[in-house]
Amino acid sequence: MEVVIEKILTYGVVVLFLVGIVVIYLRKQKRESRIVEQKIQKAKEEGLYEPVTLHPVIDINSCIGSGACVKACPEHDIIGIRDGKATIINASQCIGHGACFHACPVQAITLCIGTEKRGVDLPHVNHFFESNVSGIYIAGEMGGMGLIRNAVEQGRQAVDFLSMKIDKSIDAEYDLIVVGAGPAGISATLQAHANKLKTLTLEQDSLGGTVFTFPRTKIVMTAPMNLPLHGKVRFYETGKEELLNLWNEVLSKNNITIKERSKVESIESVNKHFLVTTKTGEQFTSRKVLLSIGRRGSPRKINVPGEESTKVAYRLLEPDVIQNKKVLVVGGGDSAVESALLLIDHNQVTLTYRSDVFSRLKPKNREKINEAIAAKQLEVIFNSNVIAIGKEFVQLKTNDGEEIQLQNDLIYIFAGGELPTQFLEKTGIKITKKFGDALLKHSN
Repeated sequence: MEVVIEKILTYGVVVLFLVGIVVIYLRKQKRESRIVEQKIQKAKEEGLYEPVTLHPVIDINSCIGSGACVKACPEHDIIGIRDGKATIINASQCIGHGACFHACPVQAITLCIGTEKRGVDLPHVNHFFESNVSGIYIAGEMGGMGLIRNAVEQGRQAVDFLSMKIDKSIDAEYDLIVVGAGPAGISATLQAHANKLKTLTLEQDSLGGTVFTFPRTKIVMTAPMNLPLHGKVRFYETGKEELLNLWNEVLSKNNITIKERSKVESIESVNKHFLVTTKTGEQFTSRKVLLSIGRRGSPRKINVPGEESTKVAYRLLEPDVIQNKKVLVVGGGDSAVESALLLIDHNQVTLTYRSDVFSRLKPKNREKINEAIAAKQLEVIFNSNVIAIGKEFVQLKTNDGEEIQLQNDLIYIFAGGELPTQFLEKTGIKITKKFGDALLKHSN
């Protein structure tokens, strides 16, 4: 009898211990869920909840709540665990690296672009990066992958695919012409050299494409990448200069020259090859073409009187040389905020934004601009728009009808960019507006 009682007590202690563990776990889960819920509510209030571009979509029925996606994400608070399932917190902060997609043990995550309400224009591209025009390939930002690491990988893969389809019997100067020398274009150029393809790379501006226009202190990478003819690049937080120096070094080491200041005006299919014509009238022929020109073919203008003034610019290249100026920055995104912060030490800076709060800012930018506002280093006029630009002033109008005139020397406008639709359609490439379509999903 004593043995039986002893066993019952032992089992009872074990059961109580297990119940205690379960209770502690459930309380911890409930507490963490409450924190995630608060973060979601805050994200909605600050306009960060809705996605901007590529973002994860979670299948709740498949999710097991392992948290692998949360741990894999190099950003913060994009995904959280609520009630034992993964959920999106700050979708607009997602930069599309796909780490969560690859980390999920049950393939419950799909990477999508656009939403049911907000579509995103994308050209037709198949799994081999080939567009609907046979022989013309697309890689990088224009195809929906804006992250540098992903763009570099796409450029490499696209060249590997097209290399297998090059017909040397076709009469042309080049095997491949790469249009655009941003991350995808540089990677494609290096991989083409590795594959012994005769290649010409044309860039409308300078080496680096969009990266070149970043403010000099902007962080442009958050994960390592594999660069053709170089190997693994272990940059985590870096500025554009370090990245551009690396690209220049690898190109120089392999005797590769990028033809800069060569804007492509047209691409025509002639006798089974492509005739590529630049703005200056130069013409080149190639068996294949890879487009890596980015989504922002040209900066979006605000269309107000005086915008053609020479004091108006759409990118900030050398903030250090701008001093003792009355500067107006237009916009509320990361580019506008970063530029304003770079100018405040030596200038009188005002920022105008059409909404009542900043939305879709990276956490570090949000923290820095709030500090600058609190320290009165920067004046921000919310709910306002530029209505006229004069030689020595700029005119704003608030949403409640009040007009404000500011003395002004320089204006920087960051209103986004426009997809080079006309160029693509003239080339024959079809464009479709994607409403939450999957760009990356697991196949069974």
